[in-house]
Amino acid sequence: QVQLVESGGGLVQPGGSLRLSCAASVSITRFAPVGWYRRQAPGNQRELVARFTSYGSTQYGDSVKDRFTISRDIPENTIYLQMNSMKPEDTAVYYCTIFVNNQYYWGQGTQVTVSS
Repeated sequence: QVQLVESGGGLVQPGGSLRLSCAASVSITRFAPVGWYRRQAPGNQRELVARFTSYGSTQYGDSVKDRFTISRDIPENTIYLQMNSMKPEDTAVYYCTIFVNNQYYWGQGTQVTVSS
């Protein structure tokens, strides 16, 4: 069974930084589609934050470009999201995801709150 466990969320002031981690119970290959999404309010759809495509390239949501960076440690099966210059509108539950065995798996989510 595929499990994803996020960590690193919390409260940060505007302009601050956080790094999220996502540990996967399966191997993350160079071409495995993995990424981060967020839900800013209950009932809203999850939106793309950042992801690695199956071609190994990266894709970012427009609102986080040049502020957030996705990375991965393949031997450790871990995905990271470095978030800098954070804004109140980045407040959300952040989820990591991986596409394996022809389906998407999701973590339980980690809350990030940006507030002074």
